[in-house]
Amino acid sequence: MATSDDTSILEETERSSGRAALRKNVQAAMALAGAVRSTLGPKGLDKLLLDGEGRIQVTNDGVTVLEAAKVQHPTARMLISSSSTQDRVARDGTTSTVLITAEMLQNAWDLVNQGVHPTVIAAGYRLAESQSQIILEEVSRNLKSEKEILQATQTCLAGKGESSLQGTLSVLAVEAAAAIAEQGEDGIKADPTRIKVLANKGGQSSETHLVNGIVIAKRPAHPEMEESLEGGKILVIDGALERQQMVMDAKLKITTSGMLQAFRDKEQELLTEQVGNVVTLGAKILVVKDGIDDYARSMLEAKGITAYRRVERKDLEQICITTGATMVHSANTASAKDLGSFNSSRQELWGDTSHWILEGSTNKGQTLITRGSSEEMLEEVERCFADALGVACQLHEEARLLPGGGATQVALARRLRRYAETIPGREQLAVEAFADALEVIPRALAENAGLDSLGNLLELTAAQSNGEDDWLGLDLRNGTISDMDKVGIREPLRISRQAIKGATDSAVAVLRIDDILWAKQDAQVPDEVQQRLDEQYG
Repeated sequence: MATSDDTSILEETERSSGRAALRKNVQAAMALAGAVRSTLGPKGLDKLLLDGEGRIQVTNDGVTVLEAAKVQHPTARMLISSSSTQDRVARDGTTSTVLITAEMLQNAWDLVNQGVHPTVIAAGYRLAESQSQIILEEVSRNLKSEKEILQATQTCLAGKGESSLQGTLSVLAVEAAAAIAEQGEDGIKADPTRIKVLANKGGQSSETHLVNGIVIAKRPAHPEMEESLEGGKILVIDGALERQQMVMDAKLKITTSGMLQAFRDKEQELLTEQVGNVVTLGAKILVVKDGIDDYARSMLEAKGITAYRRVERKDLEQICITTGATMVHSANTASAKDLGSFNSSRQELWGDTSHWILEGSTNKGQTLITRGSSEEMLEEVERCFADALGVACQLHEEARLLPGGGATQVALARRLRRYAETIPGREQLAVEAFADALEVIPRALAENAGLDSLGNLLELTAAQSNGEDDWLGLDLRNGTISDMDKVGIREPLRISRQAIKGATDSAVAVLRIDDILWAKQDAQVPDEVQQRLDEQYG
């Protein structure tokens, strides 16, 4: 039997275990939720962020606020990760995820103090999460018209920026989502990454607009090349149109005066063959990822082919989507089936920069031109559009809607309490705690609008129960309880589904932690100071 002190191996580690560990985790979660609680809803307030380089950012986007914070506590970082996942999957509901998670943990702490084991609470939360997903399907309904997609995107943007900007971006997002939605083997797919966003500093944010095609800050590779073209074929090369370089180090022994010229002649011959293939294929535009040799540029210009060089890979992919072209590695390997089609190609001068505007034949490539008086405004416009576009794309892929205004969370809480009555064990308490946690959303919405949070919650719960109508919610524009379907406050099913799943996963993960080990770190010497010390005493 070991006689040494078992704790000696943790001398350099700060340790919290049992209830102390859970209490600290709950405190961290509540502190994080408190930082973003006031941003929730159409009446939410903005946060002023200042990064390490002194750049200022004003936003009420929950995930942006959380990701900008330098948080060291592991539990807080878990919640931030959950919020980031919510943003990637659903594009909205990031603040709701954090608030629900924190409320779940606070309610779990109350149950632990009453003698309920964390494992039992975790099991009850899993039961409640599973039942919530069933209830969400029952409460949701199918999309009826394209107008409802617009209303859902407007709900997503409520409280973000000016009302005029919200309307502009909502319309643009719906238009862009419709352009990129296409039927696949597993249903309709709408990939928001197909929409390119290009910042054009200056003007008002309401002047943000959508271009049918792709816009790239490029000029033709030769000044004499045609800048305006009306229709034709395009070839995209994921490589270069240059003289080939030797792939290994070698020394050449020149024995006759004509050998060096023979090498140069062969290089030009190879370039001529590549350009000749482009001409034979009938391409009017050539786009390459890398460089184009001066000799090749002259030949292309002489043959009436407009070429663009050093185009980024992501722009090449967008060009292929826009024109239907297939990217090839070399002009020699290209064939007629690899060509794409375009309707128009032109150059426009924006400020001091010339932009190439290519309108393809597929009508799938779109570019959003954001306008704003500052870099901060341009970034906020881009974030808002990304959220609205994500919501619009979701509704093309899964045309199911839920009510906003806290109606969904109240309906879930009501039904979960009835469900809890069917559970005989202590898990019943956890299901009730889960239901209580969901009500943080309508309470926060009312609170941020300057209303009585508790009074409005009780009134809304009673209205839904008496009317047996799960679509009754808080209309914060006038502070009344209204039918969310009639007033057009709706949101995609996927947002609530992912928010509840993410919040439950995070809460259960924290509840299963009974030990926190913090390794003590020695004082760190800044690199610059250490370098000076080494130079002085080395």
